[in-house]
Amino acid sequence: MSDTDWWFFDLALVIAAAGSVTFGVIFGIDGIVRLLLAIPLVCFLPGYAAVSALFPDEPQDEYQAFDEGKTGLGNPLLVSGGLESIERTVMSVVFSVALVPTITLFASATPGGVTVEPVLFGVSILTVALALVAIGARYRCSPEQRYTPSLRSAVPFFTARSTLYDRSSTRPYNVAIAVGIVLVVASGGFAVANPPQHDGFTEFAIETENLDGDTQTMYDSTYGDGSPQELVATITNREHEEQRYTTVVVLEDVSYGDGNDVTVHERDELDRRTATVAAGETHRQPLDVAPTMQDDELRVTLLLYKGEPPSEPAAENAYRVIRLPMEGA
Repeated sequence: MSDTDWWFFDLALVIAAAGSVTFGVIFGIDGIVRLLLAIPLVCFLPGYAAVSALFPDEPQDEYQAFDEGKTGLGNPLLVSGGLESIERTVMSVVFSVALVPTITLFASATPGGVTVEPVLFGVSILTVALALVAIGARYRCSPEQRYTPSLRSAVPFFTARSTLYDRSSTRPYNVAIAVGIVLVVASGGFAVANPPQHDGFTEFAIETENLDGDTQTMYDSTYGDGSPQELVATITNREHEEQRYTTVVVLEDVSYGDGNDVTVHERDELDRRTATVAAGETHRQPLDVAPTMQDDELRVTLLLYKGEPPSEPAAENAYRVIRLPMEGA
């Protein structure tokens, strides 16, 4: 098999690497292996696939002659086609830096939010799609013009190139380019290893029905002879991951002072329910309210906790609190 038969080999490796990261995330690979797989996917591969799709041909330098009498140009103009290895490498990093934040922006609109998994999945899908487009673009080129990776192209830095005047240059500025690429890769690795902490929240509310112009409260605020009444709470999980919640219903005998001062004289726990709610889902939780005391100033307090509540549930240690004043029948 000749060298020209390997023109798709680099893009096949790009697809294989993107697939490896995707399956690694699915099967829960973590630690240094996941980091080593994710860094090239985030910092290089999507840009390389995009550059390969845009520039499928080999670098070719041609000289276009000009008529000095008409154009004022006495020397031929160098017209370049394709990209040199150094240019292809740098543009791959630059394109990746532009594409990955775009995928991250779309991931922020998903129920999972900006976490490692949806971002890596999006980047993998985009990389594979661009690589397939690049394979098609190279296939349409003639074998003489088609870009074919080689060992020399894999080491693009500090290589001599013939200039217009047949002088050899080692391009010392490649040092700065190499340092810049290393810094980008290091930054990408740090971002993958330390994903941003998302600000999740939980919506906790009382379900209401049959509201009209005569409705004075959003819930049934009256109690009778101590018979149980059903109060329905809704829990909406916006924490970007599955959560286990505990709801504690407390009846409090209170007195109201000046301003917002409230004194709690007695407290009884009426009900306690647990529920596991998936990310982005809403759970409807019926609660039993059977007043155990009689007074003119009572209130029902709903306390929501992540996981198990403490030994003495109170508004001060709850994740979410709903207070509902009650009145006699």
